[in-house]
Amino acid sequence: VQLLSKVGFEWKCHNSQTWQRSYEELLRFFQEFGHTRVPQKFPTNPSLGIWVVNQRRNHKKYLKGDTSSNMTENRIQLLKRNDFGLKGPRIQTWERTYEELASFVEEFGHARVPNKFPSNLSLGIWVNTQ
Repeated sequence: VQLLSKVGFEWKCHNSQTWQRSYEELLRFFQEFGHTRVPQKFPTNPSLGIWVVNQRRNHKKYLKGDTSSNMTENRIQLLKRNDFGLKGPRIQTWERTYEELASFVEEFGHARVPNKFPSNLSLGIWVNTQ
């Protein structure tokens, strides 16, 4: 086992295919919404929200050297390529969402974003938690 691990043997091949499918769903979300902050309870695709939470959790484990994480350097690079924000400061996320709110106000003339705002679900959730 140690020798196979040493040469980069992938023990979880099925997991790699599942990960790739979920990553492709994340890319579709990014194309539609312009960001990768998928709400944990995303009504259109609940499993994507859960997957995103798991990626963040696995990344933290990976950074700590926890071998139960299925995160790899390749996966980290793929996620970062689309501004996934694995370890980005929350202040930047807050400021980015604030800018989305400012755009909403400019378009609609008010800041009362519905909790389930169809074109940006995470903005509605963010506004309701401020």
